[in-house]
Amino acid sequence: MDLRKISDNQKSEYNKLVTHVMQSWEWGEFRKNMGLKVLRYGLYDGEKIFKAFQLTIHHIPFTNLNVGYLPKGSVPDEELAEALIKIGHDQNCAFIKVEPNIEMESGKWKVENYNSQFSILNSQFIPSPKPLFTKHNFIIDLTKSEEELLKNMHPKTRYNIKVAQKHGVKVEERTDDEAFELYLKLYFETTKRQGYHGHNENYHRKVWETLRNADMARFLIATYNEEPLTAWMLLNFQDTLYYPYGGSSKSHPEVMANNLVAWEAMKLGKKLGLKKFDMWGALGPDADPKDPWYGFHKFKQGYGGKLVEYIGTYDLVLNWPIYWMFTAIDKLLPVKVFLLKLLRR
Repeated sequence: MDLRKISDNQKSEYNKLVTHVMQSWEWGEFRKNMGLKVLRYGLYDGEKIFKAFQLTIHHIPFTNLNVGYLPKGSVPDEELAEALIKIGHDQNCAFIKVEPNIEMESGKWKVENYNSQFSILNSQFIPSPKPLFTKHNFIIDLTKSEEELLKNMHPKTRYNIKVAQKHGVKVEERTDDEAFELYLKLYFETTKRQGYHGHNENYHRKVWETLRNADMARFLIATYNEEPLTAWMLLNFQDTLYYPYGGSSKSHPEVMANNLVAWEAMKLGKKLGLKKFDMWGALGPDADPKDPWYGFHKFKQGYGGKLVEYIGTYDLVLNWPIYWMFTAIDKLLPVKVFLLKLLRR
């Protein structure tokens, strides 16, 4: 294995090798615009790249150490482990967190050589006590016809879409600055109402500006009687449309604007020639109705997507004393707050 840094003139080649928008070159540029150190590497066989990835480096306060974060990357195999150990030592990392974009099927990874890959995972990586992404997600197959997509939905979801249409709710695709401000207002209105920690304004502004310029981001905004009720930021990369962020007003819940936005997002994905609609996260197959995220889960479930399971979140530990101290501090704070501030700002 030959580990080399990826140069700027390899952008196109790099993007063909990664499989998720968070590993895209453009997402890396967004993270750079947030002031983070972004490193891109390729694994070579001779002069041919066979694997590529990017990770961000985050400084641990009051120390001279860092944490690496590699979201939605490739299989955590022996080659990746060897590469990350070298990078971790070079960057003075206490540990590197990986959240592979690898699905499970019948309790096994959907990869070749499952047994050898799993043994490497157990020997080099440990299950992380602090995942940042959910282990489950809904994926909708956009290669199906609109009639098939509607047929696969829960009857109540189809009904709510018709309710919105009968009320005259309008959904518009937009990429202008005013649309961003509308989205931001509705996003923070939602985080306040639901009581969860969202990204700050600068984060949203940077991700929007960077990916919009690459034609990888757009808004869908639903209005009723000219009042904006729902705004979703949608991202696209390769063959997939992503729904990472959204916000809604508490006004006029009876017109079911959210349901129509989701349906229009699916139609938009088809119009763009995409094959999948990634809804960014979900609870597991036996979701607890008392879970604070159950409402989001049930809403997404209504659209008939496949509930997929990923292999989970793992840490490659390079400095055990600091790692255990870091983990202990994080446990003393509200759930995920310390880690979120460090890795997702």
